[in-house]
Amino acid sequence: MSADKLLNYIDGAWVQSSAQSYLNVVNPATAEVLGQVPLSPGAEVDRAAQAAAAAQKEWVNVPVEDRIQYLFKLKVLLEENFEDLARTITMEAGKTLAESRGEMRRAIENVEVACGTPMLMQGQIMEDIARGIDEMMIRQPVGVCAMIVPFNFPGMISFWFFPYAIATGNTCIVKPSEKVPLTTTKIFKLIEQTGLPKGVMNMVNGAKETVDAILDHPTIRAISFVGSTPVARYIYSRGAANGKRVQAQGGAKNPIIILPDADVEMSTRIAADSFFGCAGQRCLAASVAVTVGEARDIFTETLAEAAATRVTGNGLDESVQMGPVITPQSRERIEGLIQKGVDGGASLLVDGRNPSIPGGESGNFVRPTVLNNVDPNSEIARTEIFGPVVSMIHLNTIDQAIEFVNSNKYGNMACLFTSSGAAARKFRNQAQAGNIGINIGVAAPMAFFPFSGWKDSFFGTLHAQGRHSIEFFTQTKVVVERWPQEWSRVF
Repeated sequence: MSADKLLNYIDGAWVQSSAQSYLNVVNPATAEVLGQVPLSPGAEVDRAAQAAAAAQKEWVNVPVEDRIQYLFKLKVLLEENFEDLARTITMEAGKTLAESRGEMRRAIENVEVACGTPMLMQGQIMEDIARGIDEMMIRQPVGVCAMIVPFNFPGMISFWFFPYAIATGNTCIVKPSEKVPLTTTKIFKLIEQTGLPKGVMNMVNGAKETVDAILDHPTIRAISFVGSTPVARYIYSRGAANGKRVQAQGGAKNPIIILPDADVEMSTRIAADSFFGCAGQRCLAASVAVTVGEARDIFTETLAEAAATRVTGNGLDESVQMGPVITPQSRERIEGLIQKGVDGGASLLVDGRNPSIPGGESGNFVRPTVLNNVDPNSEIARTEIFGPVVSMIHLNTIDQAIEFVNSNKYGNMACLFTSSGAAARKFRNQAQAGNIGINIGVAAPMAFFPFSGWKDSFFGTLHAQGRHSIEFFTQTKVVVERWPQEWSRVF
């Protein structure tokens, strides 16, 4: 893959940006430069918004059954190019091929669900709310919608949004992460092959200036975002201040609670995948292991062994179980937080800093790390690390564990491992998080359920995926009508 300058896709054409600055797109496992991404100015957002607005005037009148035909075509193209897309994700984001394939499978699932839009966006009607008067509620598109997507899932996150948006009659602008724009470029080349009318889907590369132009543009009516909590709060507040509807998924500090009756082999394997999968760089990665009572003696040892034996390296190697983190700056931040945990009194059972990775000397590698005896009130227990680091906390009862979960300012996910149905029911009912796992380490909802999130993990009302997406990308219109008999022509 050559280090070419990437193009924007506006109004059905690939166009070179007028940007004065470009960033290198770097393979985090090898430091190889894969391409150069433009930091597009606001004028290019304006051009995309105008193209999308013009296209939407015609697109809204296309029958929904015809709109979803383009999604059926896109699904076929995604399946045909599945391996190439997965390899591209691995090369620019660093995750393993298995993880990249799983990501693309989730993307395709959202296309499949969005193909059900003819049923999902149906309204309601009631005759004779008063004598001779009928009332109905219909759903109509919002207009031009923008998606600002993160680096950690370059192939999946945009699919949480745009298939539902275009199926319901909206037009879109996608701003991929400047760290991982190659996958989105390839996806747009497939979108182009579907024959979708020009202007319905647009892509503008860039960073903060581009994002601010999206947030401020009067033509853009809805914003979808996934990223860190500080940025999510910024996106939500600035977008809402400009009168837009916004859904902004933020960060997390996801706990896994392990009871003494949990299955040791299964729980260890699943928990380790949650802690260290995607190098801990996913919003549903677990980062705190809370052992309850006697579980401490068993699971401290098994989780440490799972961390120490996890194969780390270039994700293109099928034998590798964990790849690098995204940038050298991320690696430095993660290693600094590990030291902060040690300085705060935690003990290092497994230290993943400064690893020796054959062939990965230039990569951004941090091996799985386990901090033990972490103080539940310490900064490290509350800070999102976004790396392959697990903090082990030991408590005496499930009530204390639930109290710890609920004291978390984040509320993305919380999981419980147990053999007790009563404990599971109590946890499911009382844990304050939007996604709950019972003997599940990554409680990622299927595409026909909303990707939930509570507290500082989400800003907005309607989440991504499924019916929530249909509702977010449509606005309701209520019609009350009367047709007196004497006005009717008799045939």
